[in-house]
Amino acid sequence: MDKLNVLRTYFGHSNFRVGQSELIDNILLGRDVLGIMPTGAGKSLCYQVPALILDGLTLVVSPLISLMKDQVNALAQSGVKAAYINSSLSAKEYFTVLQNASNNQYKILYVAPERLDSKDFLEFALTAEIKLVTVDEAHCVSQWGQDFRPSYLKIVDFIQQLPERPIVSAFTATATTEVKKDIIKMLQLAKPYTITTGFDRENLSFTVLKPQDKFKQLLQFVRENKDKSGIIYCSTRKVVEQVCDSLQAQGFLVTRYHAGLDDYERQKNQEAFLYDRSTIMVATNAFGMGIDKSNVSFVIHYNMPKDLESYYQEAGRAGRDGESAECILLYSGQDVRLNQFLIENSQEVNEDLTEAERELLKEKDRQRLKEITFYCTTSKCLREYLLRYFGEKPPNYCGNCSNCNTQFQTVDITIEAQKIVSCVYRIKERNRSYGKTLVAEVLYGSKNKRIRSLGLDTLSTHGIMADTSITNIRTMIDFLVENDYLEQTNDQFPVLKLSQRSQKIIRDKPTLTMKLPKETPTASIKKEKVVLNDNVDDHLFTRLKELRNKFATAARVPAYIVFTDASLRDMCRKMPQTREEFLTVSGVGAIKADRYGDAFTALIREEGNPR
Repeated sequence: MDKLNVLRTYFGHSNFRVGQSELIDNILLGRDVLGIMPTGAGKSLCYQVPALILDGLTLVVSPLISLMKDQVNALAQSGVKAAYINSSLSAKEYFTVLQNASNNQYKILYVAPERLDSKDFLEFALTAEIKLVTVDEAHCVSQWGQDFRPSYLKIVDFIQQLPERPIVSAFTATATTEVKKDIIKMLQLAKPYTITTGFDRENLSFTVLKPQDKFKQLLQFVRENKDKSGIIYCSTRKVVEQVCDSLQAQGFLVTRYHAGLDDYERQKNQEAFLYDRSTIMVATNAFGMGIDKSNVSFVIHYNMPKDLESYYQEAGRAGRDGESAECILLYSGQDVRLNQFLIENSQEVNEDLTEAERELLKEKDRQRLKEITFYCTTSKCLREYLLRYFGEKPPNYCGNCSNCNTQFQTVDITIEAQKIVSCVYRIKERNRSYGKTLVAEVLYGSKNKRIRSLGLDTLSTHGIMADTSITNIRTMIDFLVENDYLEQTNDQFPVLKLSQRSQKIIRDKPTLTMKLPKETPTASIKKEKVVLNDNVDDHLFTRLKELRNKFATAARVPAYIVFTDASLRDMCRKMPQTREEFLTVSGVGAIKADRYGDAFTALIREEGNPR
């Protein structure tokens, strides 16, 4: 069976998403891979599809107990034989899984990194036919990342002990260039095929608010979205308790999660959220890694996290089914001071590090805290800020964040464009070329040492844009480059050059407009939501959810494991009335069509017939 047939038969999709096909092809060719893909982009399919094609066993190393259980449940619903090994299993269950795995009863086995050096597991691994080892949350292997886990250092030792080196694949949602290099080095990936598919999640809307009363702001939002599922992140256990109690007192179906609860209550509360018995989860960052709940409509950070990596990963738990979702951060200066205290007094110390290395890690934490603080206070596009942090070059206006919807204005830059192109031309007349920063400083009229030493303060264009901020001048330059009115070289030190279209700016004087941040940010925030969902029949959608819930209850799995809301909406749009038509619904594979097709198509036929 080829990769597309596997995708259709087991997972119910007709096409791969960006990056998936390339990663799968390279794994099947026997090559190590590193995939950096945002939350919800389909990383799991990149190793699950090859696992079903390759002979032998695929071992997935993951630190996330909740993810393992979720993935195994979902695979079972799709007809894939899989299991997991972690601390949630009893001794009897553990040895049963090992015995079944030894008898080749599974195609995929999830395992916690702490288990890799245990005697029993190693004995099993030495005789098993392990063809692929996948490292999920691979950023955890890097001590320069935001979530370093020493147990990940065991992975390479484990692989080296196997009689034959398997293909190694690694995946993460958040990795800067430095962390990406560290993943390749620490996991000893052999000339890996590496792809970063892009960090943008278009269905997510980003908002930063600075309310005087955070709970009042929170209460207003959850009242307006009372039927939706969401996560509220708080910085401390104490704040979790306060927010949870206050929302429960207002009559909301809320539960809580933090490291101070015992294992039983954490598990009970997590399942209440996953099974929609509680629509809102209030939690510290101890909750969420590996949570695959698809219908989370909002993630609210009651406090600012310590870095953008953590923020984007946590915010990314919203809208995993592709539906529009909101990511809101409630910011205050106190959040910065609390995070500074936590950095300076961190008890998480790796004994293998020297004192100098520990101080370097702290300095990196301080720098990351500065970056997220700037994110919370910028008047620029929030999406642009996030994507640039992760190494992308997005446009300066997204139209789907609080800043774009309140702090941007359409500006006529016709005259400014002429001034910028003229400046690049004047520099060219001197047989020179410079980068956009220096060009912007010339236009602004800077008289710093470098400008004077290069004689750029004598240019006729020096200071002709003194009434515009350097930030906005640079943004305009970016706009001109993006629209081919200027060129920027693609070497180590990029410089600006005239393009074929540059003369149009001077000769034809076309009217140019663009979105620019207002020089003075506004205080109020009023957001226009971008609606990505098609209109569907609410009555049919509700009945489909009820039918789905019956099957989920019988199977003792969360409802979204049976079908996501996105699949139900696709049923509403396509109105399938036969098995063949049911197979065209997104997320419906052959196994699910056999298992659920008759019941769902019967309901759809009933709803489609006039009463």
